[in-house]
Amino acid sequence: MLMKTQSKFTDYYIETAKTKEKCTFSVKTLITEHKNKYMMMVTPINDLHGWEPGSMVKGERLMRCKLASVHRLFDLYGWAQISHTCLTLRVSKEQEHFLVLPDGLAYSEVTGSSLVKVNILGEVVEKGSTNLGVDTERFSLHSAIYSARPDVRCLLHLHTPATAAVSAMKRGLLPLSHEALLVGDVAYYDYNGVMEAEEDRVELQKSLGPTCKVLVLRNHGIVALGESVEEAFYTIYHIQAACQIQVSALCCAGGEQNLILLDRTTHKPNPTGTVGWAGSTFGPLHKSRTGEHEFEALMRTLDNLGYRTGYAYRFPVLLERSRTRREVEVPATATAYYQFDEDGGHPALRQHPFAQRQQQERTRWLNTPNTYQKVSQDQASPGHQRTTWLKTEEVTQAGSTSIKIENPNQFVPLFTNPQEVIETRNKIRQQNRQDMKTAGPQSQVLAISPPKLPPEPEPPNPFNQLTDQELEEYRKEVQRKQDGGTNGIVYSA
Repeated sequence: MLMKTQSKFTDYYIETAKTKEKCTFSVKTLITEHKNKYMMMVTPINDLHGWEPGSMVKGERLMRCKLASVHRLFDLYGWAQISHTCLTLRVSKEQEHFLVLPDGLAYSEVTGSSLVKVNILGEVVEKGSTNLGVDTERFSLHSAIYSARPDVRCLLHLHTPATAAVSAMKRGLLPLSHEALLVGDVAYYDYNGVMEAEEDRVELQKSLGPTCKVLVLRNHGIVALGESVEEAFYTIYHIQAACQIQVSALCCAGGEQNLILLDRTTHKPNPTGTVGWAGSTFGPLHKSRTGEHEFEALMRTLDNLGYRTGYAYRFPVLLERSRTRREVEVPATATAYYQFDEDGGHPALRQHPFAQRQQQERTRWLNTPNTYQKVSQDQASPGHQRTTWLKTEEVTQAGSTSIKIENPNQFVPLFTNPQEVIETRNKIRQQNRQDMKTAGPQSQVLAISPPKLPPEPEPPNPFNQLTDQELEEYRKEVQRKQDGGTNGIVYSA
């Protein structure tokens, strides 16, 4: 009886193990197929290649890609709330045009061309690539904020459970964490869902102030204001983290009286990527905006996943090593070349370490630029020469000075008629076409500069060696001949 029971248990264990292995394999296969299918179905964000540039203002292509990328990030972080969340971006301050997500489009479907351009009243200026409209009531809040704050270019309205819970608390956002201090000053406004009356807009302007970047809508989530998309996303990310910490802390502590609040005057966090000179103390200095480095990291993540964000990166990840600038690049004299055996093995791997080291040294020497030149030097006895190897720098210094070619016509003779050069060139080409016996075109002179004759020497001055007295006597004699002399005879009275 005991052996029979043990046999049944063994059969059951083997059957269970096989079933578990089959189930595990099927789950792994399903996950792999789902991942492959999802990666193949990723819609690219930058689909503006077919759009005409005339229909967009300066920088609108990049702004569309940025806002569409933020929608994708909201979807990946799980912040997408179709009925409440709204993300907008100011395109032009002169015309007061804004980019808005069309009503009914999921955050995972947003592309650069699907965004709708509207004016300050919510009227559609450019419909985009979809047939969907815009919810003007939802945009009314953003319109009021843009009208009150001309410095704001991007608004991100977050309505997650954590932010909605904090907006419903009487004390609002508490200074419980480093993220809460990074947010900065917070403004509160009793929002009823619509911004139609003028009194509501005036009250919103008073509550918001001139510099506040965070607006808590009572029972309606939180809005982040930014001068750029990077700054707005940097703010909303820390708002979400601060709200989650606050909700978790209140649930665990059982009340606000059991929490330790931070003093804003004492604890002053340093936000990463603030406006100013970023970088190391001795490294290159680049001016960056708040949250730009973090946003570029997220854009690289999306690009690596195949989203094709179309983002213009300002800070390269890989360090570009500086190369010595040379006027002439000296190529390598030889390159190492190996042949593989029949079995695919590398012959260098089977060599002795000493022989392999010798081969590497020989290859390094061959790949080194040729810095020596073979020069023939004359000996003391006539007719004998000695061949030596000298460095290229020494040969250059001893021989001639190198000339840098800055103009393609640098060696053309002066006062050359271009028409004559063209005619001579055409004659040479015609002659080369007719001459079929030569191996190819022969070098000929296009233009001959006229030879410069040496100046004739001036005759010596015969009066240079005479004294003043001799010159005076000669002058009197010439004067006497001019006055009354004929043929050298002087007649006296």
